[in-house]
Amino acid sequence: MEALVQPGMVSELPSEARTCETETRSESVTGKAKDYFVFRNGVRYAGTHLIVDLWGATNLADPDHIDRVLREAAEVSGATILHGHFHHFSPNGGVSGVLVLAESHISIHTWPERDYAALDLFMCGECDPYRAIPVLKRGFAPERVQLAEHKRGLVG
Repeated sequence: MEALVQPGMVSELPSEARTCETETRSESVTGKAKDYFVFRNGVRYAGTHLIVDLWGATNLADPDHIDRVLREAAEVSGATILHGHFHHFSPNGGVSGVLVLAESHISIHTWPERDYAALDLFMCGECDPYRAIPVLKRGFAPERVQLAEHKRGLVG
């Protein structure tokens, strides 16, 4: 299995308040800069990636509403929003969009004609993407939520 390479960031690194507090190495001890990977339950990894499917959801054709909901989801998760972009495909069509976070991203693709939305929430450090789930439920009122988790960048 090939190791994942952490991509560089265009923006400044997240503040110390937004980084992994469980990190035990320090720059002075290792001679290396902090890598911002997470260490939880004996496992070191880059971050938690949630794949969220919302079925029977509402408000999926309104880019302003989607932007507000995803911004709130990022904030309650402890993330730092760097940039957001949302594209509305037609007056009553779907929306695709992304919030770029210092700690990674939240993305969404909606199919209002099927009352369906596909979201990715990828966050590193101390951010907790699970805190976003109640915000998504409130904002989109889905009848059903499917959720899968993947730990990105697992270190052997």
